[in-house]
Amino acid sequence: MIGLLQRVSEASVTVDGEVVGCIGRGLMVLVCAEKGDTEREADALLAKLLTYRVFSDDAGKMNRSVTDVAGGLLLVPQFTLAADTRSGTRPSFSPAAAPDDGRRLFDHVVRQARERHGIVETGRFGADMQVALTNDGPVTFWLRIDPPRIAA
Repeated sequence: MIGLLQRVSEASVTVDGEVVGCIGRGLMVLVCAEKGDTEREADALLAKLLTYRVFSDDAGKMNRSVTDVAGGLLLVPQFTLAADTRSGTRPSFSPAAAPDDGRRLFDHVVRQARERHGIVETGRFGADMQVALTNDGPVTFWLRIDPPRIAA
């Protein structure tokens, strides 16, 4: 599982002119499932997202998590994060999970997040989304939980 998190002062997702998800201060996270990912990787990514310390404490150090600051969490499905860009000028999406698996794992992350965190909004899986955000800092981190290795 991959999560590209951005610390934001505000963020929103619009589909067909309708805002489907919106937060104030918090994290906007692009979420991607890769082939071989399971609920185990999804749970590990969510645990890391909720505890990753990217918000400043009183001394100005990044020592607080989105949970610590009671910030919003905007989860947006984004399969292109799994792109293989090592050769040529056109990305290959073969590392991404199949659409049904990607949707299942994204929905799992959303359900678990809503059980564990106060403010959770989402984009819409498979939709043409417009994402707007104000990156605070800017602060952006790419997190990856490796899928299990398959024995040869």
